[in-house]
Amino acid sequence: MSERGLRKTRVGFVVSDKMDRSVIVEVSRTVQHALYKKFLRKRKRFMAHDEENAYKTGDKVRIVEIRPLSKRKRWRVQEKVT
Repeated sequence: MSERGLRKTRVGFVVSDKMDRSVIVEVSRTVQHALYKKFLRKRKRFMAHDEENAYKTGDKVRIVEIRPLSKRKRWRVQEKVT
């Protein structure tokens, strides 16, 4: 184990790459409704740091939690998932 401990990771798709060194990653998950038992798809968007502007819209990526870099950026793109 590292000194920093375990960091949260998520896998999602890049939906916007229009900013400099930043991308928007959309992470989807399915949850079951407590009463009606229907499966629902929830999604959340994270702003992630992309130092080399390497990732484009549609790429499936893994993001990892980091210290705050700006008002909304608390994640960094770790790698492209095939």
